[in-house]
Amino acid sequence: MKKNFVKITAIAAVAVLASCKSEPKNQAAAEEAVAIEEVADAAAVTYSADPANSVIEWKGFKPTGTHTGTLSISEGNFQMSGDEIVGGEFTIDMNTITVTDLEAGDGKEDLEAHLKGTVEEKQDHFFNVEEFPTATFEVTGVKTEGEKTMMEGNLTIKGITKNISFPVQMQNNGDMIEVSSEAFNIDRTQWNVNYGSKSIFDDLGDKFINDEIELSIKVAANKA
Repeated sequence: MKKNFVKITAIAAVAVLASCKSEPKNQAAAEEAVAIEEVADAAAVTYSADPANSVIEWKGFKPTGTHTGTLSISEGNFQMSGDEIVGGEFTIDMNTITVTDLEAGDGKEDLEAHLKGTVEEKQDHFFNVEEFPTATFEVTGVKTEGEKTMMEGNLTIKGITKNISFPVQMQNNGDMIEVSSEAFNIDRTQWNVNYGSKSIFDDLGDKFINDEIELSIKVAANKA
């Protein structure tokens, strides 16, 4: 009886862990793009992004583990009215895709090249930076949901634009603001990043890559 109890307990623990692993973290559903409205507040102040102190961190998942990395913001700005963000737009340099969980010579360069699409006949597996060297994000609104502040915006990757929202926090130090997100997931297939997706291809067995990419964003911006 004791052995059976231990076995049942172990099975239950595995089931709980499996359910936790598959639970989305702040899933940012991809909706139709939203029309951008001009900022009507004449008193709105522009804060220009500081690329050296801004970063996008990403995490990809597959059955055998995860990969992590970063992307850089090349330029952008927030429009501020008092303590509120009323607009903004940013350019993401897709050529800056880096992998941070591998060392040089241990597959790092190969994976980075595969993600960028700089490998012959694999250009469109992921992001195809030669054809689509940048991605963009345009703020379409900021609102409060419960205890969280949600930033909404049009995310354009590989020429496809979808509206997403994710939780953010902002620090305002007068001449400088910093906006950082909680970790959130997007479904890469919504932007035609389909390589290794079992929702697109049905013959992958366990050699698939999860559709969800986890993102964390930090943008520092200085008063223009």
